[in-house]
Amino acid sequence: MGKLWRGWRDVLARLGFENAALDAKLLTGHALGHDSLAMATREGELVNRLLAAEVADLLQRRISGESVARIIGEKEFYGLAFGLNAATLEPRPDTELLVDLALAALPANGRLLDLGTGTGCIPIAILANRPDATGLATDLDAEALDMARQNAGRHGVAERLDFGLGNWFEALAAAQAPAAPPLPGRERHGLTFDLIVSNPPYIASAVIDTLAPEVKRFDPLLALDGGTDGLAPYRIIAGEALPCLRAGGRVLVEIGYDQGAAVAALFRAAGFAEIAVHKDLAGLDRVVSAHQIEATTDRR
Repeated sequence: MGKLWRGWRDVLARLGFENAALDAKLLTGHALGHDSLAMATREGELVNRLLAAEVADLLQRRISGESVARIIGEKEFYGLAFGLNAATLEPRPDTELLVDLALAALPANGRLLDLGTGTGCIPIAILANRPDATGLATDLDAEALDMARQNAGRHGVAERLDFGLGNWFEALAAAQAPAAPPLPGRERHGLTFDLIVSNPPYIASAVIDTLAPEVKRFDPLLALDGGTDGLAPYRIIAGEALPCLRAGGRVLVEIGYDQGAAVAALFRAAGFAEIAVHKDLAGLDRVVSAHQIEATTDRR
């Protein structure tokens, strides 16, 4: 077994893969059904031809540019494993900052809305760490929403997370009925929220062809294309979020590294206050936060 994965490590290294050893070991272990401990303790075992062929198939997919996470079918985010399908982006570590900020912003017994949920990694990570909270996750793609439902069940938050199929705020009307009775004093199926979060498509249309092969060939275009300037989703969110926020509510959106000023300006023009641009661990703009100060009509 050790000879098998090391051989593929060498192939990937020659082809210029940065994480050749890790990729080869993970994919070999996945094909053989072995975790990292088994891979370490069963190094000397022989692998039959059928299993070796399965390993080869997975490594050929990696060589073609498909990511390890897509091949395996899941990706870790905020300490949780999330299933993937063709309609979802892979959760990325940069987005964990959005979850950190959301956990700090969400009040006790708070209700959140996630727009364009994909795998559901953002609201699920939040609810997994806040057993008092409830939420609604929306997506334009039914296949993505199905994966988010599966992930919610996997991590024990399905009874506190509803789902709506549709485009941005239009999905609120299509939200499913609550899967469990509302928490005391809270109307889970209302149209207002304490917190709205989103990691929307933010790549300018013309830039998509320049992205890494594993992104432009395997990530869903709907989850990448932010329009001509990459800001189209932010215009919708900033323009339509206020009526959906309870008094004092907040919006948190992930952004591209060069979009902080532009996105902040959109929220400022829409009437939000206390707008801030938050940087990630690399020192790059990553999240814009905006605060709803004025009381709105509570549509619960």
